[in-house]
Amino acid sequence: MPSATSATLKTLDASAYVILSLVRILAVESATMLGGIAVFDGETGLIAEVRLNIRATHSEKLMPSIKYLLDTSGLDVKDMDAFAVSIGPGSFTGLRIGLNTVKGLAYVTGKPIVPVPTLDALAWNMPFCHYLICPILDARKKEVYTAIYRFKGKELEKSLSERAIRPEDLIREIHEPAVFLGDGLKIYWRSIKEGLGQKAILAPMSRLLPSASNVAELGMRLLMDGKIAEPIGLVPFYIRRSEAEINWKG
Repeated sequence: MPSATSATLKTLDASAYVILSLVRILAVESATMLGGIAVFDGETGLIAEVRLNIRATHSEKLMPSIKYLLDTSGLDVKDMDAFAVSIGPGSFTGLRIGLNTVKGLAYVTGKPIVPVPTLDALAWNMPFCHYLICPILDARKKEVYTAIYRFKGKELEKSLSERAIRPEDLIREIHEPAVFLGDGLKIYWRSIKEGLGQKAILAPMSRLLPSASNVAELGMRLLMDGKIAEPIGLVPFYIRRSEAEINWKG
């Protein structure tokens, strides 16, 4: 399955900001247990965001959260110009529910979908960081989903593409200070810290988990580049097959 990512996330020039000021986007983040929805436009920036780090399935909380966010913002789903969705990697079930929700909204409104790579959006939690940025999500099977990023000036570049990897193998890829974030740290932070010592830096608690507002902001940038997807053929970026697929195909 091809990666949904772009190699570099660039800052926007003045003309792009003028166009973006007319655009409003709703974003869904469901790659982890932390579900989120955000509304963003190019003039105001973040209009509203709902984040729910609770033990409820995304199928239970996504649509009520979208309704709440729109109602309290005085907006309607038809006011959106596009929908951004965290496309993966992450929880197979969460990604599927998030994408199906956004597909439904796109079908109802006729507006485009912008798929946003989950790890790109997570790395954006640490803008203009001088260190490497290493988001890790629990991939189970004693692996993590990860990529490695660095800012070069104002641009976020990916120096190691998305992959599922054992934490001990990831440690061998890192030779300089790196900021770690993501839900995989609940399981693997101790071994990462032991392996890397002072080179391992823990992100602030408020920056550890994915953010729908990041998905919205990066979705705006990708929209400007024309990186939209047809709902009928859009699938989550899983990296590897699910257990159900493995058992079915053998």
